Amino acid sequence: MQKHSIDPLRFIPFRKVDVIEMCLSTGDLDKQQRQQFRQMASMIQKLFHVSFQARIESLKSSFAGINPDSDTVKVDLPSTMHHDDLSFVAQLESLLNKANYEKVTEQTLKQALCHDSLMKVRLQVDFSDFSEVLLFARGERETEETITTLWGLRKTKIRFINYDRVVIYIRFNEHIEEKRQQTFNLQPGGVILKLFKNVPKADLEMLFPNTEVRMRLIDKLLIGIPAVISGGIVLTTKLGASILLLASLFGFWLGIKSQPVELDQAALVVIFAGLGAVGSYFWKQFNNFKNRKLRFIQTLTQHLYFKNLDNNAGVFHRLIDDAEEEECKEAILAYYFLLKATTPITRQALDQNIEKWLLDKWGQKVDFEITDALEKLEALGLVEILDDQRLVASTLNKAQEATLNHWHRLGAEGIL
Repeated sequence: MQKHSIDPLRFIPFRKVDVIEMCLSTGDLDKQQRQQFRQMASMIQKLFHVSFQARIESLKSSFAGINPDSDTVKVDLPSTMHHDDLSFVAQLESLLNKANYEKVTEQTLKQALCHDSLMKVRLQVDFSDFSEVLLFARGERETEETITTLWGLRKTKIRFINYDRVVIYIRFNEHIEEKRQQTFNLQPGGVILKLFKNVPKADLEMLFPNTEVRMRLIDKLLIGIPAVISGGIVLTTKLGASILLLASLFGFWLGIKSQPVELDQAALVVIFAGLGAVGSYFWKQFNNFKNRKLRFIQTLTQHLYFKNLDNNAGVFHRLIDDAEEEECKEAILAYYFLLKATTPITRQALDQNIEKWLLDKWGQKVDFEITDALEKLEALGLVEILDDQRLVASTLNKAQEATLNHWHRLGAEGIL
């Protein structure tokens, strides 16, 4: 399977520890500076970790009241009152943005619902079951896969758009029909939060909990055409004698024929044998339809099983880690490229230098978040902005001192 990024990713597809070594591999720093840079980068990671710990506690508090997997007892005291779910949604969206996820628009979702599924099934979602739906994705890539058709006799290459990660948040309506509640295990007023990997853009609908499998036209033809042919054979061979006998009987009752028809034991056996053959035939066709639909549902279930990464509270714990990684990588890259610049540099030039290096050296097309990165460096005191808006990095000695001062300040405030 081959993947190619369509547009530049905000996500930096490297681990933060690797980003540090990638920077140092340029050879622009001497041995002592390399050691100082590693120490400074380590302190940056610790500072971000502390800040995100506060964020995770806030998320846990706001999610506690709506967590479908909660195993704790609610305590009704003024000091233990939690935020409502709207507060949680706002925090979740902010976290997803920090982790460099992009919101899947309503138009994109509608297009996905209109396109044929790659699983060769037709999926249908009833959005009236939901009061709120949020979809976020990261890593939109064009993917090529080889699939087999004609029972494995033919191999075909297909290209499609794939998301590396997809987060879905759903809040159900307060009023859902009881039958649908039981069929899809829907909890009125409840919420679900899920994280998936490697989701084709055309198959976004399979992530919804009330997805129904529908037969495509080709599936109906594969069942219907053989059914019609075999049905004709059954009618002519198994039911022919029964039809003639019944036609004669009705003809006599209606006065069309004057010769009476005797319903002896042999005639009844012929009639019931024909009806039994027809009934058996229709039952077989019904089972064929149900079995084919069950195979489609099994295919859908298997896809979801292997693509699901996390659920509910586990999702934002994982997202916190992703966001922390992204914040660290952005700050470290921005500081390093400022540090290695021989003269003051503009914001645009710094952005271009980092993106060009990631593409030329490491083969990754990234839309670097320069504004976000510089805001973090300013907050840490690692960059100086001159009167002409050009940028200068603090020396490694000053950077170490600044990050250490931040650490001591957190300790004084009782955060550590």
